[in-house]
Amino acid sequence: MPAIIDKYKKFSVLMSVYKNDKPEFLYCAIKSVTLLQTLQPSEVILVIDGPISVELNNCIEMLIEEIPYIRPIRLLENKGLGNALYEGLLACSFEIVMRMDSDDISVPDRFEKQIRYMEMHPDISVLGGQISEFIDTEDNVVGYRVVPQTPEEIAHVIKWRCPFNHMSVAFLRSCVMNSGNYQDWFWNEDYYLWIRMFLAECKFANLPNILVNVRVGKDMYARRGGMRYFKSEVRLQKYMLDNSIINSKVFLVNVFVRFMVQLLLPNKVRGWFFQKFARS
Repeated sequence: MPAIIDKYKKFSVLMSVYKNDKPEFLYCAIKSVTLLQTLQPSEVILVIDGPISVELNNCIEMLIEEIPYIRPIRLLENKGLGNALYEGLLACSFEIVMRMDSDDISVPDRFEKQIRYMEMHPDISVLGGQISEFIDTEDNVVGYRVVPQTPEEIAHVIKWRCPFNHMSVAFLRSCVMNSGNYQDWFWNEDYYLWIRMFLAECKFANLPNILVNVRVGKDMYARRGGMRYFKSEVRLQKYMLDNSIINSKVFLVNVFVRFMVQLLLPNKVRGWFFQKFARS
């Protein structure tokens, strides 16, 4: 296999951690994107979003001693994921940035796969992949979230739902910055960013491979419901309508489906819906 050219050898990992994260999960997550990767990053930007527990702070300090290219960014108060990633991206030193969540596990060759693809396709601004979802242990897989692969498929799906698994994406820092960086949007910081990048005519793709094993809880689908979540989704649909990504018919269909799923369905039925239509 040919060597990766120097331009693509250096890249950043962008993560955020807050008070409710568990030290043991963060430890596994960071190890999976550093020492266990076949292609290691040049830096890990770890945004500490507000005050955290002594145990979590001790875990971070231990990781910094073990992995010296971790760069912590400490925010005095909790600002939420969108704002935390905004600050983190400003601190990233390299053009290619890999996203990762604080309780998931990247597969060992994730970065090598993404870097090699981006090297071969320099016109791609965002490159994600597939994920598995597990409870407690990685071998207890409860589902997969399958996302479209080609730019054309993604351009179609973005009108109906988020076309990326956020924790799996690699992106060009300059393209994200030119689209306004991350911004605060309840539960939809990433979808809002992809929509703005879509409007800027950025090119997207997803790999067919599972790149991240995602830790989910039994309350996962409960958190995907409620009035606040629904209002956030409706605002996003309105934004797409106002910017001519979708028409009035698609807007009404999308809002109706979200009303049914997020406000009317019990958690168990909501779980079935996500498994049936958003996952496989």
